Formats: sequence, structure tokens, C-alpha cells
Amino acid sequence: MNYDAVRESDPAVADALVGEVERQRNSLQMIASENHVSEAVLEAQSSVLTNNYAEGYPGARYYAGCEYADDIEELAIERAHELWGGDHINVQPHSGTQANQAVYLAMLEPGDKILSLDLTHGGHLSHGHPANFTGQLYEVEQYEVDAESGYIDYDAVREHAEEFDPDIVVSGYSAYPRTVEWEKIQEAADAAGALHLADMAHITGLVAAGVHPSPVGVADFVTGSTHKTIRSGRGGIVICDEEYADDIDKAVFPGGQGGPLMHNIAGKAVGFGEANSEEFEEYAAQTIENAQALGDRLQEHGFTLVSGGTDNHLVLVDLRDSHPDVTGGDAEEALEEAGIVLNANTVPGETRSPFNPSGIRAGSPALTTRGFDTDAMETVGDCIAQIVDAVAEDEVDAAVEDVATTVDDLCAEHPLYE
Repeated sequence: MNYDAVRESDPAVADALVGEVERQRNSLQMIASENHVSEAVLEAQSSVLTNNYAEGYPGARYYAGCEYADDIEELAIERAHELWGGDHINVQPHSGTQANQAVYLAMLEPGDKILSLDLTHGGHLSHGHPANFTGQLYEVEQYEVDAESGYIDYDAVREHAEEFDPDIVVSGYSAYPRTVEWEKIQEAADAAGALHLADMAHITGLVAAGVHPSPVGVADFVTGSTHKTIRSGRGGIVICDEEYADDIDKAVFPGGQGGPLMHNIAGKAVGFGEANSEEFEEYAAQTIENAQALGDRLQEHGFTLVSGGTDNHLVLVDLRDSHPDVTGGDAEEALEEAGIVLNANTVPGETRSPFNPSGIRAGSPALTTRGFDTDAMETVGDCIAQIVDAVAEDEVDAAVEDVATTVDDLCAEHPLYE
């Protein structure tokens, strides 16, 4: 990946692109929402479809010249049905947030009510945070995980729904390490006469592979990202029953977006095709095994995991018990210096600022794509523990130098984009 054409036109951008390739090759990407797509997906996303305007839907575009755009979008939809089922799928949303926006726009009026998980307890900005359009347009109340167990208390969610009487109940989360029991959220929605939006953004690939229960056929609407555990073109999807299909399509276009990003939809089509394979099912299962191995190793080092472990692709570490003087920001910064890239994250019962919280969130999808197994993940756990311990003891420099050598070895053993 030399970006020769870019270099001829714009050396500064080429330098940054090459630098990013090297950063990804030579460090461990553990942001739970990130992954490494295949070179085929990269090629599709950088295709000449970036030149194409295709407002509308296959067979009903507002511009000429959309024959091949139609073919690709139809392939993406067909393959999405093979992965997740459902009556109707819209593959045009530019992101998971815009997929959620489409559901709200189609089903709600300003001032209507949303019940969702609090951001500091593992929810998402697009579920009702005041900094997001949802918190500005709608009346939002939020449920929390149980402070002691770290699990969602589904009985409490139902009681909250009955009291609040929301129009939509939202499930699906960005920092919840346990299996989501979609049926129990559906019971809460039914008790309030509300619709149910299941946002599977983080676990889209795990659901596709059958290693996490699917919300399709349970919730009224299912949204997801297409670039996290599913490793496809960057963007989002909406899955719904046929009765909502026209409303959703109108809410995506022209309601919330103009022309679809057809080059990204090409990436979705290629990635969805790759995910329709036994190899991808094995990958998804290994992703969970790797996260569990990482979590177990961190617990052996004395770290506290929210909920005591994980059922999916991420572990959420609460540093307050094991390292009370180390913030998530402190840990994130030192780990990145050593070549381990993850993020500071709020934890249930957060006592610090969201900008420098008490936890760290680590994911296994990208490392699993590189071929890491459970033994390698245990080594990564040792490295994380060594750095965080060093932060607590104010001995970061020596630890960073030592861990960086191990990271170099791991990257060499599991090469990326050769």
C-alpha cells in the first residue's frame, strides 16, 4: 500500500496514509468498534462508484447511469438477507447512528419518548444523549445496569417502561459485555405498548455468524453497523418488518440522507459475501474466545471486569478496585505508547469525568482478524497489566520499552496487509 497515485498528486496526504498503514501493521488495534477489513473490501470501497450519484433505490433512481449501482445494492441486500433474515433491509445508511435516526424519523414525532440504556452504563450517544439529536428532539429516560452485578436488570427495565410509557424502547449497546436478552426487552416494550429498536451495531457480525442471539424477528426494528464485527464497508443497515418498509426507506432517503455512498455499499456487498462462509463463523467464535481469554488473564492479574467477564467481543475493566489512582485516560495513553490501542471508558457508577473515566474497554475483533488465538491474547493481557501496574508505580518508561518489544514480536507473527 504505497498510494503512488496519491503521492504524485498530494505527497502530504500520501505520507499520512502510509503512516496509518504502518500504525495498524505495527500496533495492536483493540478499540472494540474497530476491525481490519480485507483488501477486497478496501478495493471495493475505493472504486469508481465514488463518482456515482444514485439517489433513490434500485430500479427507482433519480439519475441515469445507475445500472451497476443497482446491481451492487441488490447484491448487498440479498447477502444481508442471507446473513440476518428479516422482511426488509435498507443498506444505505451512512452509519449506525443514521440507521437509528431513520427509525426515529419514521416512527416518532418531536417530543415523543425514548427509553434506553444510559451512556455511562454502556449505551450509545444515538440512544438519547443530550449532546446528540435524540436527546434534543425527544423526551428521554434511561435505564442502568445493576450496580453490583454489571448485568441489565430486565425486570427493572420493564417496570421503568410501564412507569415512563415510552414510544420506543432501545436495546443493544456499545459497552455491555454480556449477551443481550432481546425477548426480555421486547416484553418491556410490549408492557408499555411501545416499539422496540434493537441496535446490534457492535455485534452485527456475531449475530450473523450465529454466536450471539439475533434480535431479528423479535424487535420491530434492528439497526447495525457494517464495519465492526462484520468487517464490511463502513456504514449502517436497518432491518424491519414489511409493514414499516416504505416508512424506513423514506426516512433514510430523502428524510435523512441524499445520495447513498455507493462505494461503501460496494464494500458492504463484498464484506457480506465474505461473511456468508464457514470461515467467518469460525472467526466470530474465535473473537469471543479471544475476548474471554483476555478477560480471564486480566482477572488473574487482579483487575476487576464489569459483570465479571464477557460473552461477546469486548471486556470492560473497572480500574477503581485494582488501581484506584489510575484513570482510564492514564492507562490509554501509556498503552498506546507501548503499541496497544484501546480506549478509556466510563463504567457503571462512574465517579470521574467521562473525559477521563475510571475504566478501559478492550476488544478482540481486529486482533482475531490478524490471526491471534487465546494464547496470544493471554500475552496481550500480560502486557496490559504490566503497563497499568507501571502507571500506578510511576515506572512507565521501562515498562513501555519492554512491552513494545513484545508488541513488535506479536505483530511480526501476525502480519497485516502484506
